[in-house]
Amino acid sequence: MNRGTIPLQLKQRARRAYIVQLIFAVLIVAVFVLSMNIGAMPLAPKDVIKTLFGFGTEKQELTLFIFRLPRIVISVLIGMGMAVAGCIFQGISRNPLADSGVLGINAGAGLAVTLFISFYPSIANAPVYLMPVLALFGAAGTATLIYLLSYKKNYGLLPIRMILVGIAVASGINAAMIILQLRLKPENFQLLQIWLVGSIWGSSWKHVIALLPWLLILLPYIFMKSRALNVLNLGDQTASGLGISLERSRLGLLAAAVGLTGACVAVGGGISFVGLIAPHLARRLVGPRHEYLLPASALAGGLLIIVGDTLARWVLQPSEIPTGIVVAIVGAPYFLYLLMKSRV
Repeated sequence: MNRGTIPLQLKQRARRAYIVQLIFAVLIVAVFVLSMNIGAMPLAPKDVIKTLFGFGTEKQELTLFIFRLPRIVISVLIGMGMAVAGCIFQGISRNPLADSGVLGINAGAGLAVTLFISFYPSIANAPVYLMPVLALFGAAGTATLIYLLSYKKNYGLLPIRMILVGIAVASGINAAMIILQLRLKPENFQLLQIWLVGSIWGSSWKHVIALLPWLLILLPYIFMKSRALNVLNLGDQTASGLGISLERSRLGLLAAAVGLTGACVAVGGGISFVGLIAPHLARRLVGPRHEYLLPASALAGGLLIIVGDTLARWVLQPSEIPTGIVVAIVGAPYFLYLLMKSRV
């Protein structure tokens, strides 16, 4: 192969990745604009424009600025966070089936929130900024347990064991949550059930402010570690030979992924399969290099959730479907497809 061919291929791959990311970004903006017009109170495009510039009625301003815009922004943020977390889990475990929902980390975050709600008078008045912290502790505890049970001396982290342990731990956590739900008030029980299947219930600017710092801090750190993820994918022996501190890099990335998962679950509930679908879609389009894969996965996840939430609000107007159900309709068959293709 000519020496000039490899740099040329890298440039072509980078150009393709930037084009894919641009397309995802444009689609997010397009769905964002469309989503502002959809809901129990439809707004015509001209009314949306008038309201954005301060010429709408009081009812239109309430609908757009208080109810609709925060929810749309949160949808994009949750999609980005969960997709990047899923990309990290897949990269570290070298397992294409790894995802925070499949591994049970979503369930761990949900258990912490459920435990808090079961002792708190009303879910509607629960402290907004405390919820992501509680979910982080639940997700971190679950991730630690799964890591310890999946790690084998002299072999490292075993991918197939990680999936099986995650499924088993998630089953135990779900059983514990059912027990906790028995002591809830009827109105809290109903809200919690909707939240657990995945619903953008936090639809205020307070929830945006509670979620945004986690992404602003963790995403840049993860993107800076993209080259470490590339090396980790080569195997432990190769990574050690290249001078990578395996456990430090792995634990740092896992902690960041768990933090993203906990914050997103606290606001958006147990939305599954985003961290599975988005990285796979991005990998098919931009390749396996994480400096391109991570941003593309973030944009693909944001697009997936904003489309899912828009459909959830539109299909059965004026009622709505939990966003997690819409995503699961696509995600569950895709997971089975990947499981049948996998050789593990």
